[in-house]
Order: sequence, then structure tokens, then C-alpha cells
Amino acid sequence: MKRSEINRAIEEAAQFFDRRSFALPEFALWTPEDWDKTGSEADEIRDCMLGWDVTDFGSGAFACIGRTLFTLRNGLHDDPHYPKVYAEKIIYNPEGQRAPLHFHRSKMEDIVNRGGGNILIALWQAGPDNQPSDEEFSVSVSGLRRKVAPGETVRLESGDSICLPPRIIHQFWGEEGTGPSMSGEVSSVCDDRSDNYFLESCERFPGIEEDQPPLRVLCHEYPASQ
Repeated sequence: MKRSEINRAIEEAAQFFDRRSFALPEFALWTPEDWDKTGSEADEIRDCMLGWDVTDFGSGAFACIGRTLFTLRNGLHDDPHYPKVYAEKIIYNPEGQRAPLHFHRSKMEDIVNRGGGNILIALWQAGPDNQPSDEEFSVSVSGLRRKVAPGETVRLESGDSICLPPRIIHQFWGEEGTGPSMSGEVSSVCDDRSDNYFLESCERFPGIEEDQPPLRVLCHEYPASQ
């Protein structure tokens, strides 16, 4: 990805969150210069990968395959310094933009439409070969148990949510014609380096072409504490 593309994505997401009255923590506004002066008091942010996360998964087509999100809280497995067993993210969903098909090996998550347009989410149960199964299964949508056919698309309107246990293959995006949206993710501890299983080869944290100075530091770029 180009740094200019990342900077635009962060500005667009931050402006949308502000319009929807979703307040981000103070460190969401820290510049690279702020981080260069920050000490060990911010180690939880660094170690748990809180903050801005922008990726095109190596697709080279960010408008189609990509994500702009902010991790608000997280823990670390088997690390007594960070004993939280939960995580929370806020994700900006432009119409049509999606992540690659994937499931999580251990993470359970709720995807919540926090406002704006509708969110569509396509679902499959992962089979023993880690590929989509042709079996029907069930999920909880806003607390109501619902049967789902393989590949079925569930629509989440504002306030709706869906609970995804581990090994549910999913892909969600903003429904065209309804406007951008923001989705909350409330989950068990998130480990984006090892818990994601993508059905096609991709890069969770792709290389960056530095065509302009960074506006913010991404969650996997933090400098060591001073």
C-alpha cells in the first residue's frame, strides 16, 4: 500500500466516527513525533496492538479488499501483564469494501452495526479441510438463533449484531446504496498475527510505499519505548 492511501483512509474513518459521535481515545491523534517521545507508560498500546490498523491484505485494490479499523482494547494470551480476556474494535465500512474470506481458529466475536448503512455478511461453516462446508448451521443474530445455509448473506441494520464462533468463515461489507457504516467487533482476545485463517494467500500487514510522511503510526509500527 502507499502511505498516502493509508493517510486518506485514516482521515476518512476518523471523520465518519466523529460524525456518528463515536469518540476515539486520545492516542488516536498521536503523531509519529508524539510516539518518538512516548515511554513505557504506553506499552499496553504497543504490545496489544491497539490503535489504527489499515490494510489491503496485499491485494493492491484497497477500495475492494481492505480494512480501516481501530483497536480500542485487547489482551495477550498467556501474558500476565495483559490479563484481559476480551477485545474491542471499531471498523469503518465504505460501501462494497471487504476483507478476504477467513475464519478465526480460536476467537469468538460479535459483529455489531454501530450506525450508518447496512452491513452484509456472507457465512459458511469451515469443514475439516478448512474449506467451506456444504452443511447448514446456525448463528445468533441479535440474540435470536437462526439457521443459515452455506454462503447465505445476512443483513445487519443499525443496532443489529451477529455472534461468530471460531471456524465460521465470513466476509462482510457495507451494502451498496445504503452509505458507509461502522461495525463494532466485541470478541475474545484478538491475535491478528496467528489466529486468522485466510482461504486465499494474503498479507495481513503488507509492505508500505512511503510516498508521503505518515499521518499516524499503525498498530504494528510503534517504536520501542524511550
